[in-house]
Amino acid sequence: MSNPRIQLSDHFTYPRLLRFVAPSITMMIFTSIYGVVDGFFVSNYIGKTPFAALNFIMPFIMVLGGTGFMLGTGGSALVAKEMGCGHTERANRIFTMMIAFVVVTGLILTALGVAFIRPIARLMGASESIMEDCVLYGRIVNAFTAAFMLQNVFQSFLIAAEKPKLGLAATVAAGVTNMALDALFVAGFRWGIAGAAVATGLSQCVGGLFPLVYFLRPNSSRLRLVRTRLELRPLLNACGNGSSELMSNISSSIVSMLYNFQLLKYIGEDGVSAYGVLMYVQFIFVAIDIGYSIGCAPIVGFHYGAQNHAELKNMLKKSVLLMCASGAVLTLLARLLAAPLAKLFVGYDEGLYTLTCHAFRLFSFAFLFAGFMQSLPRELEEAAYIDGAGTIRTFFQVMLPNARTMMMTVFLFSFCWQWTDSTYSSIYFNEMPVFANTIESLYIRVGLNADMLGTNIARNAASMLIIIPLLILFGFCQKMLVKSIALSGMAN
Repeated sequence: MSNPRIQLSDHFTYPRLLRFVAPSITMMIFTSIYGVVDGFFVSNYIGKTPFAALNFIMPFIMVLGGTGFMLGTGGSALVAKEMGCGHTERANRIFTMMIAFVVVTGLILTALGVAFIRPIARLMGASESIMEDCVLYGRIVNAFTAAFMLQNVFQSFLIAAEKPKLGLAATVAAGVTNMALDALFVAGFRWGIAGAAVATGLSQCVGGLFPLVYFLRPNSSRLRLVRTRLELRPLLNACGNGSSELMSNISSSIVSMLYNFQLLKYIGEDGVSAYGVLMYVQFIFVAIDIGYSIGCAPIVGFHYGAQNHAELKNMLKKSVLLMCASGAVLTLLARLLAAPLAKLFVGYDEGLYTLTCHAFRLFSFAFLFAGFMQSLPRELEEAAYIDGAGTIRTFFQVMLPNARTMMMTVFLFSFCWQWTDSTYSSIYFNEMPVFANTIESLYIRVGLNADMLGTNIARNAASMLIIIPLLILFGFCQKMLVKSIALSGMAN
């Protein structure tokens, strides 16, 4: 027997909630695959220099597309709120206005991106070796910015329309299109980085225009494209509601730009390539959390409009637990999959592979921290704002003190793994004869036969020396460690 249809007005248990948000999570994963597929084909079929160029210009492209996430997340919550209040006509007008605004904004950003991509790449610090590839890839992909933004905004609105499976189908179709065209244009026709850019752009057209055609025709969803006009208040409200997604996108892109600048300066193209692999995998992992938030936004908006406070508390409780647990699981997966994922992208270069694998193991703890931060209740921030605290003061006096236990846990895990890592052992204990001679002299002094000295004995002695600092450190920090693990969901 088929599962009953899930509606926004339902009471959400864990199974029902996961069923409802699963399509949006899958949509975000497939959306993140676009760049991953491009990176795979460019790295393995063209080379690490074009791969570094793609990674270098990608943060700027994501900044432009982030507007779609903002309007989609904020607009869908607003539309769902109007539907919860019973204002169906107004919900459709706001929905139509949002789509029209996205198209116009996308065309403007397309023109600006294509025109200024070279000075922007130069401002980001692109070297002459990667400049032309950055400009070529950026111009082609920026030509499809409107389609990319439509794809992002429809991911949220299809959930509000109670058609999450349709959004999933559109995203899967776009992902499959990108994979097929990358294989055809890059591996088959040998069009180079231009082929990867065209493949990405055409796949975005599939993901953005397919839902548009659906809403233009008579359909069975709760939303319609109708006659509308520009209304500043709902537009500003939508921008405000979705500003967190936009700022998260922009801040992560700016951080990536700064990292790329420094990596290119001090390590070269290998550093940019290794960091690019980390970001690709991060996109897929973080897509789970982003997809969950996109899937939940219409539910929260609907029950807020209906003044159903009991269901709002229910959603808060379940979301906290799920986000905490996801952070712990993603951290473990990142540790286990570091080597095979690095090999998938840069296995052809031993030095780059080693660098990427080591960096990814270090980076894996970010997912543990992200899961914990997602669990901190919004009420803490809201209470601080009510009391007159600004954003900076709220961060340093409210959010940061609550996160100190998890910060200590991330430090402990990271320190322990790096302390016992063979890479560091080879750096700090490269003079093994000195160490061995020291142990041999101790054996002689206590009257033992020096011939009894073997590799295992040396290893055991070294292990004891390595363990002692860890035990001391754990003794001082065990309370924070236990508390943060409990809060993060790892204990569940």
